[in-house]
Amino acid sequence: MKTLTVSLPGRSYQILISRGLLAKAGEYCRKALPRAGRLFVVTDTNVAPLYLERTADSLTAAGFQVSRHIIPAGEPSKCAAQLAGLWEAMMAARLTRTDAVVALGGGVVGDLAGFAAATILRGVDFVQIPTTLLSQVDSSVGGKVAIDLEAGKNLAGAFWQPRLVLMDPEVLDTLPDATFADGMAEVVKYGCIKDGTFFDFLAQRPERAALMADIEHILYTCCNIKRIVVERDERDTGERMLLNFGHTLGHAYELAGHYQTWTHGQAVAAGMVRAAGLGERLGVTPAGTAERIAGMLAALGLPTAIPCTGAEYAAAVGLDKKGAGDQITLIVLEELGHAVPWRMEKAALLEELA
Repeated sequence: MKTLTVSLPGRSYQILISRGLLAKAGEYCRKALPRAGRLFVVTDTNVAPLYLERTADSLTAAGFQVSRHIIPAGEPSKCAAQLAGLWEAMMAARLTRTDAVVALGGGVVGDLAGFAAATILRGVDFVQIPTTLLSQVDSSVGGKVAIDLEAGKNLAGAFWQPRLVLMDPEVLDTLPDATFADGMAEVVKYGCIKDGTFFDFLAQRPERAALMADIEHILYTCCNIKRIVVERDERDTGERMLLNFGHTLGHAYELAGHYQTWTHGQAVAAGMVRAAGLGERLGVTPAGTAERIAGMLAALGLPTAIPCTGAEYAAAVGLDKKGAGDQITLIVLEELGHAVPWRMEKAALLEELA
């Protein structure tokens, strides 16, 4: 078992990483939630046939009453209509303020269930049990929960820290290769922004089997980097912005594909390459950095460039939460393993992207 503690005033919690952990979910949830009588488990149509009963059985064995709620798999479910449906289902299940929500799934489930937990009854506890690589290394840790609006992704949300995060690497075995690669974009990001040695470690393992052989180390390294950043900047006003390397432009690519053509990981992959290239043009990033990043991502089966119009770039930059007035903070690399915020005019960024 690898264990990390996210230390926040009054909101500290553990991240547990271990093969076979899913079957022990009840034991660890009971320790984290001693007052809870009912757990409201949210999952999706992809995960439910694989892992819902195993998880529910473990929770029931630990003395919890378990309610189940299954949403359609996919980004469209991260919406106001599904959120409202969750609220009503929670009330129908007689959830109380001493009970808790369990998010069993990828980032969509975690974001939606977490936002529902943050808002129902003015806030109840929740547990993250992420089942994709992307959610294990990124969205399940740090307390950002949100839904999408027609205007863009993650525009309505909250900061609501989980009480516990349980990661079972064995669930990754059922991921399609494309979904595994999707998560690797975020893994590579951590090496880019905070740990050049980790980047080199990943570069020596360009195939899924080699990565899975060291998956506990990979999960621990990524989560530890995020833990440190979140402890220093929980509300995303300073250092936590570094975690968005590749995301400003990545959101433009998601928009260009109407949130259907390109997955989040694919968009971030192309966004990192473009951001590194911009850093080189700005004289901040050493020459050849973008090429190195592109080489690793391509080996993982991820795109390194995505077509995007000026209007789509402008729309994404306008909605970017790192923007303030006419300026935006772009995350660039001073070197592989060290990212910095770079403040610039939105117009100047769009001119560079043209």
